[in-house]
Amino acid sequence: MIGRGNLILSPPMVRMMKIAEIITRIRYVLDEKDGLREEALKITRDIVRLSGDAIKALHREDFELAEERLNKAQKLIKNLREMLKNHQDLYFTGYVQNAHQEFVEAMLFYSYLKGQEFPSPADLGIPEADYVLGIGDFIGELRRHFLTLLLNGEIAKAEEVYRFMEGIYEELMTLEYPKGLVNIRQKQDQARYTLERTLEDLTRAKISKALEKKLEEVLKR
Repeated sequence: MIGRGNLILSPPMVRMMKIAEIITRIRYVLDEKDGLREEALKITRDIVRLSGDAIKALHREDFELAEERLNKAQKLIKNLREMLKNHQDLYFTGYVQNAHQEFVEAMLFYSYLKGQEFPSPADLGIPEADYVLGIGDFIGELRRHFLTLLLNGEIAKAEEVYRFMEGIYEELMTLEYPKGLVNIRQKQDQARYTLERTLEDLTRAKISKALEKKLEEVLKR
C-alpha cells in the first residue's frame, strides 16, 4: 500500500490517478486544438470566399475590387499562419491547403492580367506544395480568360494565352513526387485535359476565321 496524506492507496489506484492526470492534460490540449480548428475553418472559408470574389472581379476587369479582396485574404493568410504556428498538424491539413490554393490561383491570375511579376511562395507566405497546386488551378482561370477573348473575336490574344498555358503545363510536368508529399499528379491530369480542350477551341476558331476570310475574298470578286 502507498500512502498519500491521510489516505492509503493501492498500486492500482495510483496508476488510475496517473491515467486521470494524463487524460486531463490531453483534454486541455485537444480542447485548445478544437477551438483553433473551428477558428481556422472560419478563416479558411473567408479566404476561399475572398479569393473567389477576386477572380470573378478580375474576369470583369474590376481590378480595384479584386485588389481589395486579395489584400483582405492576404491578411487572413498571415493571421492563420501565426495562429497555427505551434500547431503544425492543423496547419498542414486539407482545408488550410485548399484555402492556400484558392489564394495562389487568384494572385497568379491577378499578376498575369496586370502584367506583373508572379509572387513566390515566400512572398505570399504559402507552403511550396500548396503553391504548386494553386498553379494547376491557375491554368483553369487562364482558360476562362482565353474563352472570353475568343468570344470577343480576339483570336491572336487568345492564342497568346494558350501558349502561356502550354508553357505552364510543361513546367508543371517536370514535377514528379509521391502523392503523400504533394498530390501534383491530379493537377497535371486536369491541366492536360484543359490544354487539349483549349487547343481544340483555338484550332476551330482559326479555321473558322480562315474560312470567313476566304469567303469575303470570293464575294469581293
